[in-house]
Amino acid sequence: MKRPARMLALSALLAGLLGGFLGTGQAAPAAQLGLRLSYGGALLQGQVRGAPHDALTGVWSTVGRARLLRCAPRCVTTAALPLSGTLMLGSGSAYRVVLGGKFRPGQRVMLTLRLRSGQTLNAQAVVTR
Repeated sequence: MKRPARMLALSALLAGLLGGFLGTGQAAPAAQLGLRLSYGGALLQGQVRGAPHDALTGVWSTVGRARLLRCAPRCVTTAALPLSGTLMLGSGSAYRVVLGGKFRPGQRVMLTLRLRSGQTLNAQAVVTR
């Protein structure tokens, strides 16, 4: 009789802990991305959503690691891009991500994004002109 009661108590404790971690109100990171051909590579465009105080610290593809750029007033390489809920990427935004290499229109590229919180996000982007 003691063993089932102990298992029941342990499962209730585990459920409570998981509920505490999962019920924090933070949405899981997500991304809607595309790649636009540019000279010598491609520019990542779209949006990345995550926790308000998180940051994008790295992007990788099959070609290699991408460069993270802060473009205000000129583009300079940076170690992280702040998310602040939603990070907009593209040619008109203050933050850009560029990949070097050879791409062709219609190609599907798998990307891995790393966040400062330790989470990784896998996304697929289609190359456009």
